[in-house]
Amino acid sequence: MTIRLPDFQGGFRAYEPREEPFAAASGTPFTSRTVFSAAHVVADPFADATPDSPAAVDWDATLAFRRHLWSHGLGVAEAMDTAQRGMGLDWAGAAELIRRSAAEAKSVGGLIACGVGTDQLTGPATLAEVRAAYEEQLALVEESGAQAILMASRALAAAAKGPEDYLEVYGHLLRQATEPVILHWLGPMFDPALEGYWGSSDLDAATDTFLQVIVAHPDKVDGIKVSLLEAQREIDIRRRLPQGVRCYTGDDFNYPELIAGDEQGFSHALLGIFDPLGPLAAEAVRVLDTGDAKGFRELLDPTVELSRHLFQAPTRFYKTGVVFLAWLAGHQSHFTMVGGLQSARSLPHFARAYELADGLGLFPHPKLAEERMKNLLSLYGVTQ
Repeated sequence: MTIRLPDFQGGFRAYEPREEPFAAASGTPFTSRTVFSAAHVVADPFADATPDSPAAVDWDATLAFRRHLWSHGLGVAEAMDTAQRGMGLDWAGAAELIRRSAAEAKSVGGLIACGVGTDQLTGPATLAEVRAAYEEQLALVEESGAQAILMASRALAAAAKGPEDYLEVYGHLLRQATEPVILHWLGPMFDPALEGYWGSSDLDAATDTFLQVIVAHPDKVDGIKVSLLEAQREIDIRRRLPQGVRCYTGDDFNYPELIAGDEQGFSHALLGIFDPLGPLAAEAVRVLDTGDAKGFRELLDPTVELSRHLFQAPTRFYKTGVVFLAWLAGHQSHFTMVGGLQSARSLPHFARAYELADGLGLFPHPKLAEERMKNLLSLYGVTQ
């Protein structure tokens, strides 16, 4: 049996769906890498919400998806941009998400780290106001018992006059953090408002400032997350980190090679693509734990085409593909998103995402995924 899928030229092609899913074991903790999946939130499809109203979240389905990730040994990076933070999920919603997910992690023994930002600021802000906003969110994450991820701030990017302002704000936050944090550098391809972060649009100059922050407070930095989609730049930064400070790749284009590493080191992972890849990614890391880098690459390299497809420009809309695949996989009963972002990608984009994910065996029930894909196609007027 085949399914009729639209292509990118206005035509159609026949695709024969896979019959058996990828078989992945669940459970045992990783030994060679620390791996976080930046998890999406599940919207409540029955709430009377508009794109401008506060997010309506289906908490049961959202937490169930986190248990799915934990069951495969992955950590959860909570309230990151994958959860539509700053794109439909406001600070009040993110705060509730952090509280609920941290409590759930504690109940099941799951690893969790949570995003700390400044998104309660809705207009122009002073540096003092930016710092206070960061402090409010840092306090909530620490009170929840989760590790903190200091995210890049749109408000700081707008308020800072130069590198010295970043050094002052981050230095203050690191001094008051009770436990080592993860510093997050998100590039403008993920959020255009972050252009010129660390005080310069010159990435070499920005890197120097970023490293100054870390070198000044190595005991307060567990690691860094780099999301610039430049593998060599991440490697160069990784090699300049103080001893004991980890690099968590956020490069959804080049993650297999960065996690595998080289003779001078490797990256851990904090990735949005590990939301749909969860079980397969976990299996690959367990293979790497045995020292089999070749087997790790054989499992993970074929997933890059799907990741590059989901994260294609405009990259910030990758979240639509992540939620689409969660629906096809049966992790949620609908394809509705916070802020109405289910409309942010085209039908040919969805068709290709389905084809690539199915080819990898990512759907636990391939027939369900096929049925849901056909239902979506029918809404667009595509007959089989």
